Amino acid sequence: MESNTESNNIKRTCLYDKHIALGALMSPFGGFDMPIQYAGITPEHMAVREKVGVFDVSHMGEVTVSGKDAERYVQHIFTNDVAGAPIGKIYYGMMCYEDGGTVDDLLVYKMGEGQFFLVINAANIDKDWAWMQAQAKGFDIDLQNRSDYYGQIAVQGPEAERTVESVLGLQCSELAFYTVKAIGDIIVSRTGYTGEDGFEIYASHEYIRDSWDRLIEAGIQPCGLGCRDTLRFEVGLPLYGDELSADISPVMAGLSMFVKLDKPEFIGREALARQKAEGVAKKLVGIELQDKAIPRHGYTVLKDGQPIGEVTTGYHTLSTDKSVCMALIDSRFAALGTEVEIQIRKKTFPGTVVKKRFYDKHYKK
Repeated sequence: MESNTESNNIKRTCLYDKHIALGALMSPFGGFDMPIQYAGITPEHMAVREKVGVFDVSHMGEVTVSGKDAERYVQHIFTNDVAGAPIGKIYYGMMCYEDGGTVDDLLVYKMGEGQFFLVINAANIDKDWAWMQAQAKGFDIDLQNRSDYYGQIAVQGPEAERTVESVLGLQCSELAFYTVKAIGDIIVSRTGYTGEDGFEIYASHEYIRDSWDRLIEAGIQPCGLGCRDTLRFEVGLPLYGDELSADISPVMAGLSMFVKLDKPEFIGREALARQKAEGVAKKLVGIELQDKAIPRHGYTVLKDGQPIGEVTTGYHTLSTDKSVCMALIDSRFAALGTEVEIQIRKKTFPGTVVKKRFYDKHYKK
């Protein structure tokens, strides 16, 4: 999830002044002025891998769907299958255009019978909202954009459960991975974007500001979007605008497991079914370099000196000490073990196609 698309009208989250007070390095992201780092990307990254860290993710959007046709509407716009979903279950998937291109990737929370809570990417809020409204014709639903109401923090890392319970006083140990519960007006989900155990908490701006203060006072490491990107990348999680877009379908991105073609109908189903049956021209792959050089977004991938695609995200990983990237390349060269090269400035560096997950996830099952 998330998005790296920018906007000229920069917004601020409810925690903006807290970031300034902590001396965060700020930068525009998804239309918001967001903290990139505090202590530094490496210590923040390792805090989440080894202990616990807290992120401001109040820039994310929230949409509620309720009413008689709520489930039927979500089924219509969403690639995953929520039919008969138990209350408290969370689903990851995409909204797609008729041609299979991705409108956005999102989380769908089943909050009650006929009640769904959708979490969308910050830079896509206006686009998604307009698209959702356009698809709502003929459905008996109440569709609301609650993005301005909710603040959101993510507490992530092996010590996340203990931290949420002891510092914030929120009982969460009974939540399994990808489940949610409401505690009054507070929504607590066992989800995250880091590959570690963790929780995301949605509430009023006032509650989120108070919770942030309590976590910082308890010594929890504040984490910026810099390490959020390195953490999600290491475990192969996509970023909208890089690994997914209007031009990159879920099938191309290797996310077919979240596209339920056995559903009778959803927007983009026919195009995605065709892609799955006939194959796609380009596929998202992992590439590991033999060298320490860092492949960045947009760098060209070559095979025998000929361009075959480009890098979507690349880093020298902090957890495994390897130079790796995700890249969208010609499907003919997407098999594991294929030898390729990456153009980095004026040099080419040899690499090998590998799995997109460069570090094992540590979720609570």
